[in-house]
Amino acid sequence: MADAPRPEFEQGRPLMERLRREHPEKKILLTFFSPSGYEVRKNYDGADLVCYLPFDTPLNARRFVKLARPEAAFFIKYEFWRNYIEALYKRGIPCYSVSSIFRENQIFFRPYGRGYARCLSRMTHLFVQNETSRRLLEGIGVTNVDVVGDTRFDRVLDIRNAAKPLPLAERFAGCWKVLVAGSSWPQDEEIIIPYFNKHPNLKLVLAPHVVSEEHLQAIERQLARPALRYSKATPKAVAEADCLIIDCYGLLSSIYRYASMAYVGGGFGVGIHNVPEAAVYGIPVIIGPNNKKFREAQALLRCGGCKEIAGAADFEQLMDAWLSDKEALATAGKAAGSYIADNAGAADRIFSKTLQ
Repeated sequence: MADAPRPEFEQGRPLMERLRREHPEKKILLTFFSPSGYEVRKNYDGADLVCYLPFDTPLNARRFVKLARPEAAFFIKYEFWRNYIEALYKRGIPCYSVSSIFRENQIFFRPYGRGYARCLSRMTHLFVQNETSRRLLEGIGVTNVDVVGDTRFDRVLDIRNAAKPLPLAERFAGCWKVLVAGSSWPQDEEIIIPYFNKHPNLKLVLAPHVVSEEHLQAIERQLARPALRYSKATPKAVAEADCLIIDCYGLLSSIYRYASMAYVGGGFGVGIHNVPEAAVYGIPVIIGPNNKKFREAQALLRCGGCKEIAGAADFEQLMDAWLSDKEALATAGKAAGSYIADNAGAADRIFSKTLQ
């Protein structure tokens, strides 16, 4: 049993899929609290039952646990439902926290948060992302903790290994240097497209975050070189295009494999999107400045696998350097790929201690 909004779903998924492979006799109940998560994953075939988690009241928790009769329960990252944890504890059902991360300003570590802190001590084990989290928990007497990292690294490796070949994208890329811009917003495109227009030695794959006719037409108006929508692609047409616009969803994680470098959008607005999804292919990643809350991006910046830009001038300088210096491009790409590989394995460590 695991409550999982959409990003957290991806953190729980490696465990569910491993359990399904190694113990097909066991049943998996996947719960969501938010409609946005449930609607996207209500037909997920990796679980035997997908449903909403009732509000976290003592009565709801007791009834739900009694009805579900779980053998073990897993809560993902920030999910700490006090009454559910208490109900599981009273029934002697193992309860785990997966990929959790703690900060000193959270209620658990405040003088008035003792009731919330107690629910953590009720958990069988907490598998946290970093040493800071372990030390914070130790400070309130919670010691049943292992630092294992983030299961999202296992997930992006699984996605890379299962990525489907895209012959049209491969033909488009050919032997060119290719920039794949994923989840781009208009602020990102205003930086990327003018540079692309002036550099005929570069091809561009543009996967906008919002795929609407209005947005697609706005992109096309800015382009001064031959462009093609993926939905209209043919082998002949992609060979003649310089920009491939991905006007559908579900392809981005596979398309990164054809990139020489990546740009992950959102850094000039809502916040960056999925950086590890690109870095897993061993390519360097460019991001905007709104990235401080994203742990993986910060680590990739420190190791050199990711570069932050503040605007068009930074982007131009960085792209010029990578296009003219193969060694610099390769070094940055290697740093990105190594960071993902070095941080994978959390799912294996959790599985061996809980579900083996």
